[in-house]
Amino acid sequence: MRASSRPEAHTQLAGRPSPGERPYRQLSAGELERRFALAVARGAGLEGAHCIHELWMRGEFAGRIEAALEQLWGAASRSIPEWLPMRYIEWLPAAYQVALGFRAACRGRSNLYLVLLDFEDRRRGPYGVYVGMTHYTPAQRFDQHKAGIHAAGSVLKRGLEVLTGPTLHLQHLARAQAQRLEGELAGALRDAGLLVEGGH
Repeated sequence: MRASSRPEAHTQLAGRPSPGERPYRQLSAGELERRFALAVARGAGLEGAHCIHELWMRGEFAGRIEAALEQLWGAASRSIPEWLPMRYIEWLPAAYQVALGFRAACRGRSNLYLVLLDFEDRRRGPYGVYVGMTHYTPAQRFDQHKAGIHAAGSVLKRGLEVLTGPTLHLQHLARAQAQRLEGELAGALRDAGLLVEGGH
């Protein structure tokens, strides 16, 4: 489990863009490689995370993403943002595409969150996703699930990590709106071919 707050290494990224913004979208493959190597050398977790994320969104080979994740975690674990998953997930670009199609108009105390589920034992595995809503932070709610506090069985038994990135823009919502979006997001992720739990 990752620490909820980590000191950030120096980075050239201005304004701390979210992964959904894809700040490196316009960079060539060669420039991405150069920036990633510099990020690893400097221990700049945020910049390295954006490099990996962009490669992921472009459909880079699983082996390359896994190797880059291992390299970055080895060099900059304290400064990696919590939105970067710890393992390769084939359908992560689809999850971003679906989630970014939802917008919230009203502010409040409710947050939508996704949890990566271990479905290695299922034919459609190896991973599924749980869609939930909470007035805690997603990380706090995940810890509650794993401790058995008002836990969904799928998260208690199969939960691996919170997938923070796709729903960063769906935080601090009005409760009624969050309840509606929770179900709609779960349905849209199912329609995209993901194995989905939750989303009541």
